[in-house]
Amino acid sequence: MPDAVLTALLFGVMLPLQAAINARLGRFLGSPIWAASISGAVTTLTLLVFGLFIRDLPRVTGIGQLLWWAWTGGLCGVVALAGMASVVPMLGTGTTIALVVAGQVTFSLLLDHFGLFGLALTPLTPRRMVAATLLLTGAVLIN
Repeated sequence: MPDAVLTALLFGVMLPLQAAINARLGRFLGSPIWAASISGAVTTLTLLVFGLFIRDLPRVTGIGQLLWWAWTGGLCGVVALAGMASVVPMLGTGTTIALVVAGQVTFSLLLDHFGLFGLALTPLTPRRMVAATLLLTGAVLIN
């Protein structure tokens, strides 16, 4: 468990680092959209190389039965990458990431509560609502 927590914290370092890097690239290119597209291309190439290296090939049987929305996850990444690249220069990395995390947790609680996209149902309890409110409050205070 402690290893998983440290690993999660390390992964958490990547989001503000990516936001800061993409903001700098966006300023240089004059467009957060192009910075996000380059970031996405690097992500795609890295994942392709990594997947081939570990010989983890995708399963394609039954692909026609997959629901249409299962293909749209990348659109969320587009919005997040371009959005962060555009607001980091205005808000700073700390405020941006605090708001992103507050938004992530708040929406995650709703996804869990309603069991959307096939997720297990996890009720929205008063304790979880207080936690989300504290996160939002923290994001406002960081700003």
